[in-house]
Amino acid sequence: MIAGRVIGRLWSTKRVESLPQGALLEVELEGGSRLIAFDPLGCGNGEMVLITQGSVAAGYFEGVKAPVDALIIGSVDE
Repeated sequence: MIAGRVIGRLWSTKRVESLPQGALLEVELEGGSRLIAFDPLGCGNGEMVLITQGSVAAGYFEGVKAPVDALIIGSVDE
C-alpha cells in the first residue's frame, strides 16, 4: 500500500465503458511524486488516502475487466 494526499480531481467527458463509477483523483505521494488513482469511495481534496496498485487494483472489480492500475482503498482518519 502507498499513502498519499489528494490534491485534485480529473474531469473527463469520455471514458472506457468498462471503467466503473467513481472519480479519477490526483494524489501526491511522499517525496513529491504524483499519480492518478481511481476512487470508488468519494474522497476529497486534502484527504490522506491509501492506494494499492497493479493486479490487486484491477482485480477489485468483480465481473468487469476494469483498466485500473491505482485504486484508493481507504481514507486515513487524522
